[in-house]
Amino acid sequence: MHIAIGADHAGYLLKNDLAAHLRESGHEVTDLGTHAADRVDYPDFGAAVGREVASGRVELGVCVCGSGIGIAIAANKISGVRAATVHDVTSARLAREHNNANVVCVGERLIGPEVAKEAIDAFVGAQFAGGRHTARVAKIDALLPPG
Repeated sequence: MHIAIGADHAGYLLKNDLAAHLRESGHEVTDLGTHAADRVDYPDFGAAVGREVASGRVELGVCVCGSGIGIAIAANKISGVRAATVHDVTSARLAREHNNANVVCVGERLIGPEVAKEAIDAFVGAQFAGGRHTARVAKIDALLPPG
């Protein structure tokens, strides 16, 4: 699977760990930065990941900031993106199965690297369940302006 990953300075170290983990798991990873621990703004990286996903150049996105919240808000501003902040395997799996999320966001300051890797694996490995969730996701998508 082709996955875009991006982070601000507060998520830089975890982003690098997750990118390496995804590559070791056989995925193609496009690293959109940041590429240093210098202060940067999370909206730039959430939007960059979101644009890659929305364009179809990658199948899924991974975003990391201090909490996973701000970068998710930024990614969700991109039409066609459904970004979810997750904290564990269950929330990551359900984000895909129930909400058809295509971007997963984690907070380096909130979860450790092992939990983050397990959550990312659960997210990437899950599939949208469809069924009763289809109409709900369609309502979410209808909230976005045409893009």
